[in-house]
Amino acid sequence: MTPVPAKEVTTEARGRPRTDRAVITAWSAVSPYGLGRAAYAEGIAARRPTAAVPDPAAWQTPDAGACLVPGFDIRQILGRAGTRTMDRAMGLAVTAVRELFEEAEADEHPVTRGTGTALVLGTTLGSAASQQNFSRASFVGDKPYDVPAQLMPNTLMNSPAGASAIRFGLKGPNTTLAGGRPAALLALAYARRLLAAGRAERALVGAVEEYSGARSWLERHSRGADEEQGAPLGEGCAMLLLEPADTLPEDRPALAELLAIDVRVDVTGDLPGTLRESVRHALAESGVTPDEVWAAAGGGLTGAAGEAERTLLTEVFGRQAADRAVCHELIGDTASAQAAFQLAAVLVAASADPASAGRAAVVTSVDREGLVACGVLRLLGGAR
Repeated sequence: MTPVPAKEVTTEARGRPRTDRAVITAWSAVSPYGLGRAAYAEGIAARRPTAAVPDPAAWQTPDAGACLVPGFDIRQILGRAGTRTMDRAMGLAVTAVRELFEEAEADEHPVTRGTGTALVLGTTLGSAASQQNFSRASFVGDKPYDVPAQLMPNTLMNSPAGASAIRFGLKGPNTTLAGGRPAALLALAYARRLLAAGRAERALVGAVEEYSGARSWLERHSRGADEEQGAPLGEGCAMLLLEPADTLPEDRPALAELLAIDVRVDVTGDLPGTLRESVRHALAESGVTPDEVWAAAGGGLTGAAGEAERTLLTEVFGRQAADRAVCHELIGDTASAQAAFQLAAVLVAASADPASAGRAAVVTSVDREGLVACGVLRLLGGAR
């Protein structure tokens, strides 16, 4: 099924063409497989697990295993200039943006920066470690105001997005969305609205999550009574480049078209039912039937909600589709970055199978707090 192109209208406020069709044209990742798109693609294709025992002295966590970005030293990777006060979440986001720009240039499809480029980043609450350390300083110091003032910006959840924009000259809209596990799908929906309204010419969209002792303890104590820790905690940042299909440069290939994103909150206490309705609505909006779906990637939440998600995807789309793009079992529970890594895993799997071109992919995400999201993509196989 070929999507019907949306009509172009003019947005007088910005003077940019308005379009309802948005395509993913590039992506990159900083993951437990290493830095960049190639490292993630190789690891996912080989289905290579990444869990290892974290150093107790360095991390001060009770975790028996964690999926960490190997050798991630911010100052060694990004240089000494402007990195003295960077925390881990900020470093992961900045590095992922850098990788996307450098890989695009290496592919001879450089990405324009400046006022036309937006950045939309998903998170849960920013850096839990920075917030905890700053708050702790106000209690252990001689006075409540004896805190490391230079680290105060790190306590704000929008610091990774802000630091990335400053470092790379991204002067378009800069937005951070706190959405838990579905954060990347919320970010994609937000970025698509920016493009549709003519507020940006392109958007870098992704989500970031760091590993830390603070996050480990928060996760341990917020887990539901019916949940067990399935995969160990992971970390990383995945970034996608979203551009209007109607204004795409002639030499830039498109990997997937964003057809629909449905976001809703479970207010009835029936999370499985809310997810089923979200999937149904997203398919209806996109005009995709279940038999057209080549891959269906779930978020990997444990407990009753996660089991209901896996059951639904298998029931509606078949086991083969539900098993095509696996990532959380390999790179760990990356929380707010999970949906971004799911999207990247779908693109990795599709790039290895020419039969995926023209078919659809479904990505779902469920948060234990009741937020549910479902995205539907048309896989394009690099076609325009």
